[in-house]
Amino acid sequence: MTSTMNTAHLLQFLEQLQQNNNKAWMDAHRADYQEARQTLLALTEQLIGSMGKLDPHLASLKPANCIFRINRDIRFSKDKSPYKTNMGMYLAQGGKNGTYAGYYLHLQPHNQSFIAGGLYQPTPNILKNVRQEIDYNGADLEAIVSAKKFKDLFGSLQGEKLQRPPKGYDASNPYSEWLKLKSFVAMHPLTDAAALQPTLVDKVMQAFQELIPFTQFFNRIMDTEVE
Repeated sequence: MTSTMNTAHLLQFLEQLQQNNNKAWMDAHRADYQEARQTLLALTEQLIGSMGKLDPHLASLKPANCIFRINRDIRFSKDKSPYKTNMGMYLAQGGKNGTYAGYYLHLQPHNQSFIAGGLYQPTPNILKNVRQEIDYNGADLEAIVSAKKFKDLFGSLQGEKLQRPPKGYDASNPYSEWLKLKSFVAMHPLTDAAALQPTLVDKVMQAFQELIPFTQFFNRIMDTEVE
């Protein structure tokens, strides 16, 4: 299996890009970028194949619809660096641009890689419905995130948070801390050493499998919306 060598090349390319974040360098190293991108596509294809057996909604995903562009959107940013210094993929119904909760792999040198899942920056309407679901059925979410395996892998939920409970809820609500969240993300850090292992796909899959009940909690809300 060549994934160790390929992942090493991907992280090495990103490290060089961090030091040379400009179009001239990228143009001169376009072949290196394409090799790194092909590695990401191959990883994504393997993960789609494995996750598709557990969630039929993911089985028909195409890798190219699940990976993110290397170009940054610099229109409203003070940082005008043209390229991201990470590479990532997101598996969810509808692909990376869909509204469904899903599974994320982020690759970045200097121990900045991580595995994550959940619902990131949902639209205001979806967020409103998620909060209602937490208010009504927070015990279901509590059971998922307090399970020992989940806590060992992901710790506490992460995401941008309001200072006070949103309108319509108060601090006495037993789930007030979750109701304050604007995103609902579980994250597991990956060292460079772990990202370079030939067993990377297996490690990611173990984490993704633990995330299935978590993502399904949010996606059942989305499915109700669609119906």
